[in-house]
Amino acid sequence: MLSNTKSLLIVSAVIEMGAGLLLLIAPSPTAKLLFGAGLVSPESMLVAKVGGAALLSFALSCWLERNRDPSASAIGLVAGLLVYNVAVVVLFVYAALVSKMNGIGMWPAVGVHSALLIWCAARLRVGRGASGQRRSSQS
Repeated sequence: MLSNTKSLLIVSAVIEMGAGLLLLIAPSPTAKLLFGAGLVSPESMLVAKVGGAALLSFALSCWLERNRDPSASAIGLVAGLLVYNVAVVVLFVYAALVSKMNGIGMWPAVGVHSALLIWCAARLRVGRGASGQRRSSQS
């Protein structure tokens, strides 16, 4: 059976790989799906593609770390995932409620990233408890 951290890294890798490829290959339709409007300027297309490349590197990091023991490097990666998912949820909810950007994919994306941030927080809490137990047993 997969460990929860390993499962989290695999799921994150697959989701972010898909999002990254979509942004690299079809940035404007991807933006339209999420925000209800496509990208019009060359600058916005470039920023979306750079974001897609960043998501691909994030996905690759998750994929390559999936088989390691839940060590400090995996915990650091999960902490980074937590920050990323919190930021995405906050930015997307703000975009939907304040800026009225509401594509068909907006709320499903908020739901997925909310679930991932809860999963990350749970893994970090478990990891912190386990590291505290290890320190206590070494004393």
